[in-house]
Amino acid sequence: MVLGIVSGRLALVTGAGSGIGRATCQVLSREGATVIAADKNYDAAVETIKKHTALASGSNAVGDHSALELEVSNSQSVAELLSKLQKEYRAPPTIIINSAGITKDNWLLKLSADDFNNVQDVNLKGTFLIMQTFAKALTEASLPGSIVNISSIVAKYGNIGQTNYVASKAGVVGMTKTAARELGKFNIRVNAILPGFIETPMVETVPDKVKEKMIKLVPLQRLGSPSEVAEVIAFLSSDKSSFITGATLDVSGGF
Repeated sequence: MVLGIVSGRLALVTGAGSGIGRATCQVLSREGATVIAADKNYDAAVETIKKHTALASGSNAVGDHSALELEVSNSQSVAELLSKLQKEYRAPPTIIINSAGITKDNWLLKLSADDFNNVQDVNLKGTFLIMQTFAKALTEASLPGSIVNISSIVAKYGNIGQTNYVASKAGVVGMTKTAARELGKFNIRVNAILPGFIETPMVETVPDKVKEKMIKLVPLQRLGSPSEVAEVIAFLSSDKSSFITGATLDVSGGF
């Protein structure tokens, strides 16, 4: 039997109920990890485990994989998640994927303070809370780890109608680089992926005419798939990337 690149490891994936998060659960389980799918939408997380992750593992059984409800922007919810995982698995996850994210798009001149704050709470504060809570648990257990944060290609270039989203994703890049410097001495690596235009529920809401314009900006002339991002996440989660930390990696088709 050929072992996967993350065999025997425990992996936490936030935003696991759809899109890149769901695909990441599939790929990590295929590569041998035990996966915790966490999402605000508990039913969607359960579906990820039962219909996607277990099958990717080569079995119809859920096995040791689990689905849990999580509000990443709520510190108590994050702390309770860690407590549950330590009780069930006797150790914190050594792979942490921050994939939870939302959009509330509007023009700068029309964007409400609430919509600005809500996006920061989930995309930026949520990533911070997960990183801080689980990195601390890893240091206390003297375990190495890999944290992969999902930013966005628009963090580099900006995007019309997404002042709040771009700000949050640029913040994720800054936090990633700083966390990598601070956590390196504990053998905890922290990297960020900057997806381009990917076929996710977020992109599905974009009008077809806008999608066509987006695709023209991509040298590969197509949208990416969540699984293409997930494969890179698996690489960064594994020892195959053992000397990579503080990096930002575009997965954008050349955008």
